[in-house]
Amino acid sequence: MEEKIFRDYEAPDVSAAVKEHYRKMRKNQTLDYVKRMHKKYLTYDTPMDLWEAMRHLNSLIDVSDPDINLPNIQHLIQSAEAIRADNRPDWMQLTGLIHDLGKVMFLKGSDEDGTSQAEQWGMVGDVFIVGCKLPDSCVYPEFNALNEDMQNEKYNTPTGIYEAGCGIDNVDLAWGHDEYLYQVLNNHKTNSLPEEAMVMIRYHSFYPWHSGGAYKEIVNEKDAKYLEIIKDFNKYDLYTKSQKVYDLDEVLDYYQPIAEKYLGTGPIYW
Repeated sequence: MEEKIFRDYEAPDVSAAVKEHYRKMRKNQTLDYVKRMHKKYLTYDTPMDLWEAMRHLNSLIDVSDPDINLPNIQHLIQSAEAIRADNRPDWMQLTGLIHDLGKVMFLKGSDEDGTSQAEQWGMVGDVFIVGCKLPDSCVYPEFNALNEDMQNEKYNTPTGIYEAGCGIDNVDLAWGHDEYLYQVLNNHKTNSLPEEAMVMIRYHSFYPWHSGGAYKEIVNEKDAKYLEIIKDFNKYDLYTKSQKVYDLDEVLDYYQPIAEKYLGTGPIYW
């Protein structure tokens, strides 16, 4: 059987919607936009049970993904089950299950912000650093010039507004579900997930860095350790995509005790 190639954005069957998504994302995700989204969405004022949030992803298909067109909850269960099958630690299994859960942002979202079901350019897709030069390792690099920050001398150099070697923990990434979930869990008082899990959640969509090798002027020694963590997780995030469909209720008995172990039993504030 022919091996499936993932993330082939030039394949003939990639929809025009995928390319248009990235055009809008590259054009609209400026430093100013990202700062505004932090203020708007990092309010932690909406309590929601973990499993309720999971079920909401039955209603969302990620328009940026060229590989699969199932509701996003399926990708989460597929990732978690593959990690479980390899007997990886329980915290990593849970991370696989929740790593895209920040996409529930669409419940608060708007077309204008790119955070709705119809307009997803502020919620999903490969992220990049804002406030410095966009690298050629971005998907569809021809769209980089559309970003108005690239006409600003403060922002269009390899380090831009950042200090050389400051590390990726100290930059602003394009707004999306990774940063949203990371910040929500960082604010969640009963979160005891290890640092590795939080790294997986925060940087799994940062492909221009972890797969493209960009931002050499910004990364530091700590990021080299992060890179190992992300490449390990990426095997389960990328290569588990299939058309197999799960029912959350069928796996809930297994994952609920793990979720309670690391996230407690109360609601999460979004």
